[in-house]
Amino acid sequence: MTEPQSTAGTQGATREGIFAGDDPFAIARRWLAEAEASEPNDPNAMALATVDAAGLPNVRMVLLKEIEAEAFVFYTNYGSAKAQEIEASGMAGFVLHWKSLRRQIRVRGHVTREEGPQADAYYASRSLQSRLGAWASHQSQPLASRASLMADVAKLSLRHGTNPARPPFWGGYRITPVEIEFWADGAFRLHDRFRFTRADSSRNWQITRLNP
Repeated sequence: MTEPQSTAGTQGATREGIFAGDDPFAIARRWLAEAEASEPNDPNAMALATVDAAGLPNVRMVLLKEIEAEAFVFYTNYGSAKAQEIEASGMAGFVLHWKSLRRQIRVRGHVTREEGPQADAYYASRSLQSRLGAWASHQSQPLASRASLMADVAKLSLRHGTNPARPPFWGGYRITPVEIEFWADGAFRLHDRFRFTRADSSRNWQITRLNP
C-alpha cells in the first residue's frame, strides 16, 4: 500500500504500518502513546542536545511534556546551562529512544520560549515539592551541599505557602522542527528510516527514505 504524498512530495518514501501518515507530529504522538504502554520508566525522556559558545556539544536527558500541532515543548530553569546555550543559538536537537519498541525519533529545529498561561498551567500541575524545588534550585550552578539546598526549600515553603506562583526564571521551550527522522530497528541492521524536512517558513514536508 502506498501512502498519500505530502504537499511537498516524497523521494522513495513508500510508507505503511508504523510509518503511515504525512503528519510527523501525529506519527510522533502515536509512537509516544505506544511507548507509554511498554517503557518501564519515563517514556517521554529525551536526550536534548545544545552547543556552548565554543561549539562544544552538550547532551542531557529532559522530559518532553507536549507534542503540539507544530512543535515539541519541555520545561526548565532559564538560568541552566542548556537554557543559556539555547538562548545564544536559538536552536536545539533531541532524540527520543524506546528500547521496548526498538524505535527512535530525531528532531532538529528552532527554539522559542513558552512563558505564558501554558507554562503557568504546567507548573501548577506539578507536585508542591517540585514547585518549591524550582524556586530553590539555581540550576547548573555550584552547590555547597544537599543540606543547604533542602534548607532553602524549607525557607521558600514558608515564604510561598502551598500555592507558589511560577518563578520568573522557570518556564518552557518550544522546539519547532525543520527536520524530523523516524527510525525503526530492522533485521540484519537494515533499519527503516524516514526523514521529514521543511524550509523554515514552510508547513509542507519533504519526505525521504534513508539508507540504514
